[in-house]
Amino acid sequence: MSTTASTSRTLILEEFGTLPRLGERAVPEPRPGHTLVRVAAATVAHLDLNILDGQFGILPELPFVPGTQGSGHVVVSDTHPAGALVRLRGEGLGLDRDGAWAEHVLVPDAAVEPMPEGTDPALACIYFSPVGTAWATVHAVARVEPGERVLVTGASGAVGAMAVQLAARAGAQVVGAVGRPAKLPHVPDAATALLASDLSEEAIGGKADVLIDTVGGQILRDALTLVRPRGRAALLGYTAGRELTLDLADFFLADVTLLPVNMISRGAEVAPEVLRLLPDLSSGVLTLPFERYGAAALGEAVERLRTGAAVGKIVLDMRDGADA
Repeated sequence: MSTTASTSRTLILEEFGTLPRLGERAVPEPRPGHTLVRVAAATVAHLDLNILDGQFGILPELPFVPGTQGSGHVVVSDTHPAGALVRLRGEGLGLDRDGAWAEHVLVPDAAVEPMPEGTDPALACIYFSPVGTAWATVHAVARVEPGERVLVTGASGAVGAMAVQLAARAGAQVVGAVGRPAKLPHVPDAATALLASDLSEEAIGGKADVLIDTVGGQILRDALTLVRPRGRAALLGYTAGRELTLDLADFFLADVTLLPVNMISRGAEVAPEVLRLLPDLSSGVLTLPFERYGAAALGEAVERLRTGAAVGKIVLDMRDGADA
């Protein structure tokens, strides 16, 4: 595959605290040790928003192309065959080097991972983090056993929905909680879906053996009261609040083990498991929720992410004609 274009569409950040503008820039020149990719899809994640807002520890010089993860097809590379579908992440992508919110991006070879032929580019750029996090939570951290009752909060989100499905695969009875009525239909069928405001011991059929909390805040505090003594609570998110205050006397009496899920050190551990799940994701046996937007609809995508209205991950389609 080759590119005949001299310019490509690009989202360019010119001032922190604003949205990037959609414009044109020259296609990056290939060079040794790097791979030129025509981007098909890129994520819009909370990390990207922190960078747009100028609130991340690593801030680029402006103007800058955001986008910390993406996928696309190889144009020129000494390492990867032309036309191959690849996933893009790491090596400062979208942090201190131009990222994936562009039609073409030049990245170090180490930031390029080949993907199975036929994988949806949107799935290729979003699957690893939520699937890896959910797998590690269900199996390595919470150690869900057949027959256990598992309560998952944020069950319509990417990680929560995947945790629901993997816990059910492990033989658990799963209850999925969400904060908004509009998200109830997006809880996977493998779970009984409830509003977080309606959670009670009676509603979930008894005390939970395991809590998988993806949201934090008041929802976490309420859900902890529904875990049986000597049960486990795996904590992996804080979109609803970063702080958890415990009365130590009540905490000791409840006798629930709190298990933080830190994925920084688990990438190599989960990678083989996640790859084994990719065919089921591609076929739809497992579902990973996401919303897809064209590059010109970035503002709408960001607004849905900021307000919590988005269901699952958000993907920008960077291909031509994808702005509708």
